[in-house]
Amino acid sequence: MALFDMRLQELHNELASGKLSAAELTEASFKRIAETDQRIGAFLALNEEGARARAAELDRAGAEKGLLHALPAGIKDNIVTQGLRTTCASQFLSNYDPIYNATAAGKLSTAGAVTIGKLNMDEFAMGGSNENSSVKPVRNPWNTDYVPGGSSGGSAASVAAGQVYFALGSDTGGSIRQPASYCGVVGLKPTYGLVSRFGLVAFASSLDAIGPVTKNVEDSAYVLQAIAGHDGMDSTSANVSIPDYISSLTGDVKGLRIGVPKEYMGQGIDPKVKESVQAALKVFESLGATWEEVSMPHTEYAVATYYLLSSSEASSNLARFDGVRYGVRADNPDNLIDLYRKSRSQGFGQEVKRRIMLGTYALSSGYYDAYYLKAQKVRTLIKRDFDQAFEKYDLLLGPTAPTPAFRLGDQVGDPLAMYMNDIVTIPVSLAGVPAISVPCGFADGLPVGLQLIGKAFDEATVLRAAHAFEQNTDHHKARPQL
Repeated sequence: MALFDMRLQELHNELASGKLSAAELTEASFKRIAETDQRIGAFLALNEEGARARAAELDRAGAEKGLLHALPAGIKDNIVTQGLRTTCASQFLSNYDPIYNATAAGKLSTAGAVTIGKLNMDEFAMGGSNENSSVKPVRNPWNTDYVPGGSSGGSAASVAAGQVYFALGSDTGGSIRQPASYCGVVGLKPTYGLVSRFGLVAFASSLDAIGPVTKNVEDSAYVLQAIAGHDGMDSTSANVSIPDYISSLTGDVKGLRIGVPKEYMGQGIDPKVKESVQAALKVFESLGATWEEVSMPHTEYAVATYYLLSSSEASSNLARFDGVRYGVRADNPDNLIDLYRKSRSQGFGQEVKRRIMLGTYALSSGYYDAYYLKAQKVRTLIKRDFDQAFEKYDLLLGPTAPTPAFRLGDQVGDPLAMYMNDIVTIPVSLAGVPAISVPCGFADGLPVGLQLIGKAFDEATVLRAAHAFEQNTDHHKARPQL
């Protein structure tokens, strides 16, 4: 892991000086995966031939090297990659080989990164523990009896285990931030629309966001710089100017106004998690920031609102999986309707079916106004809570998850308990604003994450505050002993 423990700038200098090659970095990644992934289960597919060919090409080119040049990267398996199987950890797409790259994956390739493989996830990004993968569960590198979080559990576990230098994940209701918290790494959910969703297999189109999972905040800024920007292939892509995120990492948070939502620190939050967050507030105080308690009164409705809206959108988006156009087709159907029924019954897992059924019900005639439309109205109220808070504060702060990671199997039979693990991340997704999870301590030997939430398209302030906290603590330096 020595190479991947180096800061990005240090690795860049080694590459630029010729002391290190792209081929050596790529081999180090595959070696680490071979040593650890039987215990972790982070990868669904390895790009061994393609990655080695790409590394050799980069070494031959010898051109000016960008900061992501030659860095081994993992890609969550719902982000399509040309010529590299993309399954969403579902039996339905077990034979799907894309003929194009997602915009974010293409931008990483342009920046010189080397795609090592596709990372495990909850099927179609539906889950909070990575136990809903139809292939195998992912295990937490800090304790393999525990979950890594989800749905981007493979992305977080792989970075934490030192298998890749960084990874891309997707976040719909917390699916980058929560596993980053559980695995002791940094996870950034950008503002909705900042990073193109083109090529991301849709779960809930009004919520999905692609973002980086890294070992430190500086690396998150570098990766975000590479993947952010307007994309004409995505109708929801925001046409905004992209600042220099790296230059925002000044370490100066003097005068920063922080709001701490009391609802994020109340009932259901593990006392040890709360202690870590309170200690983080003292760090910010020592750096010259100020904080006050603030109320976000509609937080209590966020989980119900999210699961109605996201399931409704999932029902619509997953209707295209019918066994006709792509994906696995059931054998020997009696007729077309039977083909649809058998293909979807065999292809989708239990959690995906549960959400399709909930969403279809909420959208059905006679129930649309009572459920879907009301949930949209409550979403507006939740967003208004954030708008009002940001009139007074530069950032909001709280835990990323109410507890540290839990044991594999503990909640798999209790969907409602599983859904409540996202209670602190879901409101952020409904509002569409950016948030980052950074390590802030440990509880019972497992990492705890601190969530910093910013104004729409103000990733620069979020990164600046997270970086300042990181520079004055050592939590991000801890590594699991595999």
